[in-house]
Amino acid sequence: MSFEELCVDDVLVIGSGIAGLTAALTLAAQGRSVTVITRAESIDDCNSRWAQGGIIYRGQEDNAELLVNDILAAGAGFCLPEVAKLLAEKGPEHLNQLLLEQLNVPFDVDAGGDLAFCQEAAHSTKRIIHVKDATGLAIQQALSTAASNEPLINILTSHTAIDLITPDHHSTNPLHVYQPKSCAGAYVLDQLNKKVKRMLAKNTLLASGGLGQLYLHTSNPKGSRGDGVAMANRAGARIINTEFVQFHPTTFYKKGAPNFLISEAVRGAGAKLVDANGQPFMQKYAPEWLDLAPRDVVSRSIFSEMLKTDAPCMYLDLKSQLSADEIKDRFPTIYQFCLGHDVDITEQLIPVTPAAHYACGGVWVNDKGQTDIKHLYAIGEVACTGLHGANRLASTSLLEGLVWGIEAAKDVAQNHHTAQSFDAKDIPQWQAKTDHFADEVLIQHDMQRIAAIMWNYVGVSRSPERLIRALRELRNLETEIEQFYRNNKVSDALIGLRNMVRTSIIITLAAWSNKRSVGCHFREDSSEK
Repeated sequence: MSFEELCVDDVLVIGSGIAGLTAALTLAAQGRSVTVITRAESIDDCNSRWAQGGIIYRGQEDNAELLVNDILAAGAGFCLPEVAKLLAEKGPEHLNQLLLEQLNVPFDVDAGGDLAFCQEAAHSTKRIIHVKDATGLAIQQALSTAASNEPLINILTSHTAIDLITPDHHSTNPLHVYQPKSCAGAYVLDQLNKKVKRMLAKNTLLASGGLGQLYLHTSNPKGSRGDGVAMANRAGARIINTEFVQFHPTTFYKKGAPNFLISEAVRGAGAKLVDANGQPFMQKYAPEWLDLAPRDVVSRSIFSEMLKTDAPCMYLDLKSQLSADEIKDRFPTIYQFCLGHDVDITEQLIPVTPAAHYACGGVWVNDKGQTDIKHLYAIGEVACTGLHGANRLASTSLLEGLVWGIEAAKDVAQNHHTAQSFDAKDIPQWQAKTDHFADEVLIQHDMQRIAAIMWNYVGVSRSPERLIRALRELRNLETEIEQFYRNNKVSDALIGLRNMVRTSIIITLAAWSNKRSVGCHFREDSSEK
């Protein structure tokens, strides 16, 4: 049987960000063979590489208890304390071992040669380490280089997961319907060869990233379409807390330019949020935190000012806080991007607007990354560990991906002797019902419709009327899209469209069900604000 028809491996990892590659490297070190797939053309094309601000370590005046308290405060009562404790205790150890000792990620140092720590919003002390303003890129490149050089890791780019394979649903053996739900891999589209592969695996790790592309404005790359949440939902996995979509308060705003992330570290370095006249306004909304308030507070504050003044954006004033040389040295990526769009941040205010940034909810997992489907794990942004609760504390996401990547991989390796065995002949090949490819114009139009619905009705601020309209329009769209999907040959774009509308409905239903404002879920009709 050819490779195109059937692939069998110890572990299939879907996604190549910090969570997926950390898991793959940990598994390879335990002697397990791993296949890593990504829909992108490069394994570095993922959310992780765009993280600017930094990653939590442990500062000089820091301890695990302080970090736990900060995480719980940001999460607005929805965080699992034991999970926050796990991250706070194991995170620094895992980071030190993998990123510092093994991969030698070049984190910034101070004049004495020690790690340079900074403080970000809602943190009580300096505990963030960084590589200027391109921390995610430095970590991602170190991980991808190590994974590419590991013989036990097989990396397949331009491979899009279509659906998880669950024997109780997909098997040709009718008796498998009586078995507990389990995952045996995934059907995967090889984009270049336009063929669908059955990729069978003893364990599958879902590390597919976020869902920012569901919204009109987002800091996320094109692949962040909610693919993992939709696939897990169709497979029957438990999905929780999806109403908690965190909007980054400061992304670059200019017509025709992308919503490039203006890191929280910019405000950490002293930048002030101001209106077009240079007047600060955060004292009206968060006098106790000012510009370092939690992200949901800052996002709504900016949004409120935009509505009050009928302005398309607000501004960050960094030029009054740092010299031109300091700005260029500390934020070279941001400086160059803005300059490329005719904004010199050493002399001008930075135009900013909120944008969908991070999904706090997702596929339910335990402290080992296990879902409620046997042999299916979820790690990174696609998962909901309980760490973030109703609102993510800044710079926890990279560390969460690293910690759960390692913890899930260790659990897989320790239990490999109990891995499922199944007859590959019971899993049918993918059956294409047509050779006709979908009209790309129609796909793009529907994607834009979804993004507009989500931004206007399920965005920074929500109301019952908007949510009802969103559900009605999204459900009608899903009916049309499912028919469209079944009448055309699969493509990456068509798979993404199908996943976008499914995940959008999941988020909207969660937002409708949660009647009170909490964290980054804001209901205008709630008495709790």
